[in-house]
Amino acid sequence: MAVFDVAQGTSPVILAFPHTGTDVPPEIWARLNDNGRMLADTDWHIHQLYDGLLPNATTVRATFHRYVIDANRDPTGTSLYPGQNTTGLVPQTDFDGQAIWMEGKEPTAADIDDRLTTFHAPYHAAIAAEIERVKAIHGVAVLYDCHSIRSLIPFLFEGRLPDFNIGTDMGRTCDPRIEAAAADVARAAEGYTAIVNGRFKGGWTTRHYGQPQNGVHAIQMELSQISHLTIEEPPFAYDDEKAGRLRIHLNQILARIEAVADQLKTKGN
Repeated sequence: MAVFDVAQGTSPVILAFPHTGTDVPPEIWARLNDNGRMLADTDWHIHQLYDGLLPNATTVRATFHRYVIDANRDPTGTSLYPGQNTTGLVPQTDFDGQAIWMEGKEPTAADIDDRLTTFHAPYHAAIAAEIERVKAIHGVAVLYDCHSIRSLIPFLFEGRLPDFNIGTDMGRTCDPRIEAAAADVARAAEGYTAIVNGRFKGGWTTRHYGQPQNGVHAIQMELSQISHLTIEEPPFAYDDEKAGRLRIHLNQILARIEAVADQLKTKGN
């Protein structure tokens, strides 16, 4: 199977989707338990939510599920949030801390190495290639990493998650004007809540590629799923009315980020 999809655009903005894929090879599917086969930790419908919001943006989407291997984790297995509950490069549990593999069928070190080569590395090679292509056109590239998660997950965080969760690794991964472009719209969005560098400060993708000193900026947007799903449990149905309202604000965020990118290339960073 193809492990990623790329649609090339002419904008300085690249949208990445590491967790919307639901493809699981049969030999891996056979080792998941009934809980794992629910694929509950998918970023449900996020590529649909963003579709067409920035018509000239490049998109890079992983087609494989995060239970195969998590495309937004450090390939060395180093935790992004030391001391906090999280899931790993190849998760052993779901976001509720429940096992996802049949007993005795958990992935081995050899499995992880194989999946790094087969899935993780090609996806990131595609992102890196698009960053270089876009930067060659504009002199600057902005990687906007698209995510979603249930708003209530006690295993991972206390209380209810805000609707907009913007991550820039405490401002390290992008020009402050890019962070502000997203934050200003999110905070002004009526009926929604927002935070910058709260529980989610940007995953490995954001932290790895975000090098503003070299003209490559990265920002992560983690949306609460209640903002665009009918309910945050199976069948995780897309809510057209909710999504329609949310898309207005996401469109504004992306347009403002693109405008900042245009300013950066004009001023030579």
